[in-house]
Amino acid sequence: MRFLLVEDDAVLRDVMQRSLRDAGHRVDVAATAADARHLWRVQPVDAVLLDLNLPDGNGHDVLRDARGRGDRTPVLVLTARNRTEERIAGLDAGADDYLGKPFDLAEVEARLRALVRRAQGADDRVEVGALLLDRRARRFYLGGAELELPAREFEVLFELMTPPGRVVNKRALADKLSGFDDALGDNALETFVSRLRRKLQGSGAGIRTLRGLGYLIEAQAGA
Repeated sequence: MRFLLVEDDAVLRDVMQRSLRDAGHRVDVAATAADARHLWRVQPVDAVLLDLNLPDGNGHDVLRDARGRGDRTPVLVLTARNRTEERIAGLDAGADDYLGKPFDLAEVEARLRALVRRAQGADDRVEVGALLLDRRARRFYLGGAELELPAREFEVLFELMTPPGRVVNKRALADKLSGFDDALGDNALETFVSRLRRKLQGSGAGIRTLRGLGYLIEAQAGA
């Protein structure tokens, strides 16, 4: 998954970014309200972790701006403000969950998984044919055996399985898997999909291309 982390405390920001990356996620970071607004607009993410106390504004305003333009990305507010009325204000501004500092990093990741699962309508364990994704453990299994994949192939298949049967726009998929200094081109994406198709042969799970729309993974009859 890909997250946007908005936090002005450099030490906490670095610790959280490292923790989420170690768990296999991609993380974009912003230290100011201005950067947060910019990154939120230009880079699709699965969820936003949003601090309220920013040097150039309030996180509530950043959130209201996003909701005002129709962006429904799940938002977990992280803040030292722990009073009930401030929690209510955050939820009223459009936050999906609220966690006061200090917090446990494992709880942050668990809440993010829950928010994304709720937003995408996906269960922790999803199956297509003999292919199983355990989202909580971030593991794929094929016919009961763990399927080990290179990082980019894993990310592509994870997106297609979240949830399966959903058409994933090709450009949006490439953007989500790209960094600001390592853009993923169409040819590279098609190569990853081709490799995955070969690895899934005979499994009852297949990746279909819908011309002009994108990809989806679906069960294959008779496989």
